[in-house]
Amino acid sequence: MAVADPPDNHPDRETAARWRIIAVGVASAAFLIVLAMLGQARLGAVAIAAVATLAVALALSWPRRPTSVSGGVNSLAAPANQPEQEPPFAIMFERLADPILLIAGGRSDDRGDRRFLFANAAARELFRLQRQEGPLTTAIRAPEVLNAVEDALYGDAPAQADYQSRGVQERFWRVHVSPLDVPGVDRGQGLGRLVLLCMRDETDARRGERTRADFLANASHELRTPLASLAGFIETLRGHARDDSDAREKFLAIMHLQAERMRRLIDDLMSLSRIELGEHIQPSGRVDVALTVIEVLDALGPLAAEGCIVFQQTLPPPGRAVAIGDRDQIAQVIQNLVENAVKYTSRDAVVAVEVLSDVEAVTAAQPTSAASTHLSLLTPDHNANQRYIALRVRDRGAGIERVHLPRLTERFYRVEGQKSRERAGTGLGLAIVKHIINRHRGGLTVESAEGVGSVFTAYIPMADETAGADSVSGTGTW
Repeated sequence: MAVADPPDNHPDRETAARWRIIAVGVASAAFLIVLAMLGQARLGAVAIAAVATLAVALALSWPRRPTSVSGGVNSLAAPANQPEQEPPFAIMFERLADPILLIAGGRSDDRGDRRFLFANAAARELFRLQRQEGPLTTAIRAPEVLNAVEDALYGDAPAQADYQSRGVQERFWRVHVSPLDVPGVDRGQGLGRLVLLCMRDETDARRGERTRADFLANASHELRTPLASLAGFIETLRGHARDDSDAREKFLAIMHLQAERMRRLIDDLMSLSRIELGEHIQPSGRVDVALTVIEVLDALGPLAAEGCIVFQQTLPPPGRAVAIGDRDQIAQVIQNLVENAVKYTSRDAVVAVEVLSDVEAVTAAQPTSAASTHLSLLTPDHNANQRYIALRVRDRGAGIERVHLPRLTERFYRVEGQKSRERAGTGLGLAIVKHIINRHRGGLTVESAEGVGSVFTAYIPMADETAGADSVSGTGTW
């Protein structure tokens, strides 16, 4: 028995027509945003406009079906004898990389009456939403963005704002809000006023600008001292010390040390700048932390031998400590932590290096001694199901006073009165470690006791394939 289509004036047909009109309005608003930004050559906005154009054509040609608005823009119910389908325009906006919200305003004097009727997958991930519609304040609480929404809703003009997402990984967004004048929608009832909120990720651009500015400021400050020293010795050698062979040899040796210091400083600054530039992009490779520790300790063997330092390792078997990460950067973390331990450990002492596999963040970050001062220098975003690989490096040096611990990862910060047996560092080693661990979505802690030594622990996410495997430790002396 055939089922007749609803009449033209049936409420379901009217609802379907209204949402098709909203689709046209959404697409038109996207075009307005593009036209307003053509002078800035925003490629992302052009992509939105192209998809919106196709969405309009498909929305207008989509066959009419009975619909229900109770589930938002995506809740389009098919007749009882047909499978449920999503309209193409909803699927396309759902798959856009830029977060998009369709927002409805209620009473102008009540901001709590604002609701989002549609949030695509990117928006739900950014704002950690469990559904595609709900009160606007459950998604966005930034005053600048809410003010832009108000201006677009009741000022009938596009508005813009900056938004910085919360969490350990900072991300910067440019928010564009455009009013939708949808024909056939009564502003006094039902949906009321509508605006389209589009967000564009500007993290790369912001980080690039900040990295360039920081690099210039730090380089000019730190290079001033060795350059002044070189200039002074050169002037002396060209003057009264020209024919003094003993002075010449002494000054040339000092100049060589200063030149080496500048080289190390520039290398560290460039390394830190590169890490910061890509810090928001999490690595996806796999690295065996235990094997990497062995390779790094092999390379640092001669440095340890100069101070009669012995490496003591406690490592799980190969394949049991596989982490998600960039192998070169993980090796850099291990090298920086072990080098610091060697430099500040007394002669004829032991530097202990331990790798823990398949541990929780709380376990990795907990102190090893109740007598030490313990501080978390970096804490990852909470994820109850995440397991970690932890690297723990212990030295037997003089220890660090409690007042210095919070500032250890600042650029160029050095603990006053703490002497190294080796050449002076650049003051960037722990800053590099922190930024690498932050890129890997991990954590970093320090504990120290004066006269006893310090322990640095870095932990990064464990690869899924090795999660749950029993960790077997083996101890050896190098």
